[in-house]
Amino acid sequence: MRDAQYWIDRYELVEHPEGGYFHETHRSVEKIPSGALPSRYGGERRMSTAIYYLVKGERPALLHRLKSEEIWHFYAGSPVTVYIINGKGALSHVTLGPGDEHDHVHQAIIPAGSWFGAIVEDRAGYALAGCTVAPGFEYEDFELADRELLSAQYPRHREIIERLTR
Repeated sequence: MRDAQYWIDRYELVEHPEGGYFHETHRSVEKIPSGALPSRYGGERRMSTAIYYLVKGERPALLHRLKSEEIWHFYAGSPVTVYIINGKGALSHVTLGPGDEHDHVHQAIIPAGSWFGAIVEDRAGYALAGCTVAPGFEYEDFELADRELLSAQYPRHREIIERLTR
């Protein structure tokens, strides 16, 4: 099994603000005009974007949310659990991994506007995934969670919020 550094070097991954490493692999040429999008976008967006994303067991992907849906695709490494707090405040999780013998999946869909973060359960391991966002990702559509505000909003999820925020 290759280590995390192999993938970081191979795909020229750089640090991401939420934790982990990424490299954008696709930004569609075509755009969706602002009039065809919900008002939350405030302007036109690419139809889709895609990245390689690697998260290490020693540092989780912090809770954040996007204005668009995101699809995670598992490629290599250890199982990674994505925790999701949806717009109604319900907490769920899905584990992406190399096989289905432990209820692992190879794809997971994160609904637009949901808070989500990820933990590689093997602290010495890593997970290499792909993330596809549609309408396409823009940093202005990205919000990193504030521990105190999110804990006050969802006190029953405080334990996972504390694990996945700074």
